[in-house]
Amino acid sequence: MFSLTLAGTRAALRARTFSARELTQAYLAAIEALNPRLNAFITVTAAQALRQADAADAALGRGEAGLLTGIPLAIKDLFCTAGVRTTAGSRILAPFVPPYESTVTQHLLRDGAVFLGKTNLDEFAMGSSNMTSAFGPVANPWSRRGSNETLVPGGSSGGSAAAVAARLALGATATDTGGSIRQPASVCGIAGIKPTYGRCSRWGIVAFASSLDQAGPVARTVEDCAIMLTSMAGHDAKDSTSADRPVPDFAAACGRGVKGLRIGVPREYRSDGMSPEIEGLWQRGLQWLRDAGAETVDVSLPHTKYGLATYYIVAPAEASSNLARYDGVRFGARTDGADLIEMYENTRAAGFGAEVKRRVLIGTYVLSAGYYDAYYLRAQKVRALILRDFTEVFREVDALVTPTTPTAAFAQGERMDDPVTMYLNDVFTVPANMSGIPGLSVPAGLDEAGLPLGLQVLGKPFDEETVFAVGAALERAAEFSAMPTVRAGG
Repeated sequence: MFSLTLAGTRAALRARTFSARELTQAYLAAIEALNPRLNAFITVTAAQALRQADAADAALGRGEAGLLTGIPLAIKDLFCTAGVRTTAGSRILAPFVPPYESTVTQHLLRDGAVFLGKTNLDEFAMGSSNMTSAFGPVANPWSRRGSNETLVPGGSSGGSAAAVAARLALGATATDTGGSIRQPASVCGIAGIKPTYGRCSRWGIVAFASSLDQAGPVARTVEDCAIMLTSMAGHDAKDSTSADRPVPDFAAACGRGVKGLRIGVPREYRSDGMSPEIEGLWQRGLQWLRDAGAETVDVSLPHTKYGLATYYIVAPAEASSNLARYDGVRFGARTDGADLIEMYENTRAAGFGAEVKRRVLIGTYVLSAGYYDAYYLRAQKVRALILRDFTEVFREVDALVTPTTPTAAFAQGERMDDPVTMYLNDVFTVPANMSGIPGLSVPAGLDEAGLPLGLQVLGKPFDEETVFAVGAALERAAEFSAMPTVRAGG
């Protein structure tokens, strides 16, 4: 049962090989056994999941199976779920139970999915290691060969990625503001896609940086991600940034092949200090695509080198505005004070963690009088240049292929003392958020310590079909079958 992909499980459910209740019970038992070690879930919704599984069995019995009927999924605890606590990984939202469902999760429920629970994340999605959660760090189910060190699962969607990698869910929702789908997918050895900005509604998702945030799936395979995205995507009148565009059959695109495609290789992604292993994997990936009939073309994205610096001006600025709503008055936790101002101060001091405070202060600074033009306005101009680079390159090529991350997973405690070093984990993923284009991470190999490494496919806006086609071709060639140390059924 645990060896099946989402697509394989869906076929088995429809063939009545096992019931949705049996499947859900198996995954809940796996969570009970392994979550104390991994801390991937903040909240487990066992009773709700079993009710949904029974409803799925009834629908299957009537021959009314939807796209995801009976499929057990995990939900990143950034998506509001009606009647189920939604924390965003923060103490300030620890008591918050929303009365409404996010659009993305409502789409998944519409299509028959079973929700196992809410997964851990960096607080308010601010981080690349899942070490900033108020509910404790998440452990990567992978280990270095010959070592007992606990590794990070990447962030901010580390709980979702760890749960999928450890076979505690068949797929999970995630969000990506600067790489928070693709980076944890890469270091946990699974697939994950950040779709084009506007492809999935942001309504009901706790905001970090509104012009950058985008929901997407993580799953074991490229096809599984395509199936989930087909359900998650779609226009939403409640979100003014939601694109009114038809949702293609993304899974069908996985079988298209890459013959005749032109694949760009951006020279700026060869960063200083890139390990020979990642460079070697990149070259193997490009050769796999050439062997499948694609042509590779060297291209230039000259403003990529400014992407990370620009991101860490724009994202904190938007975060400082979005997080102003957490004041202890309307919802969430409250710490009392002698007067209103002291109550605000005490609530935020107790409710926000160090990384959130750091980014709010940076954002407030760059938006302040005297610095707005020097920092924020200039960053927005550079952002426009980054988008222009991609627009021009995509006139010549159909997709780009790069590494996903500069390194494999690192140990908890490593790199934690220097925020700038931590921020460099997103150096290859941030430009896609700055420009709004889709990006997919595909597990493609192991480093010398036996840890997974990913390749990233970037595509034209709203051309996720080509991204899936290229990603599936890489997946077929890589034949990635390695398994994490900690997993259900292993």
